[in-house]
Amino acid sequence: MKLSTRARYGTRALLDLALHRGEGPILMRDIAQRQQISPLYLEHIITPLLAAGILRSTRGARGGIRLAKSPEEIKLSEVIQLLEGPIAPVECVNDPDSCSRSGTCVTRDIWDELQKAMYTVLDSTTLQDLVERQNEKGQPEEAMYYI
Repeated sequence: MKLSTRARYGTRALLDLALHRGEGPILMRDIAQRQQISPLYLEHIITPLLAAGILRSTRGARGGIRLAKSPEEIKLSEVIQLLEGPIAPVECVNDPDSCSRSGTCVTRDIWDELQKAMYTVLDSTTLQDLVERQNEKGQPEEAMYYI
């Protein structure tokens, strides 16, 4: 299973904001430049994060975006679900009615276990955990964070 570019870039943008926390609102163009993300694509990623209350925007000359919650409160499970949808390797895990074999399918049991394992990792990892990991590794050249 592969995470979409949307989820990867969204996580990178949030990490960027967390690492620059305390600097006030950050311009999206600065995040886009540091993360090498198209500004237009970044706008599409930021919109659901604003709507969900993970980010806050400020208009005006000193405007930009910033985290609306502390990094300790932002779980990766929440971010991934906002940007990707349900965390499930196959549809029948979340919707058993989507397949007539769901009740007797042993491979569905494995996909269900995989979903639970993925959710456990993502739900136990916060944005602050990523900040700490990044600080341990040091800042990459040109502040690019690969996730």
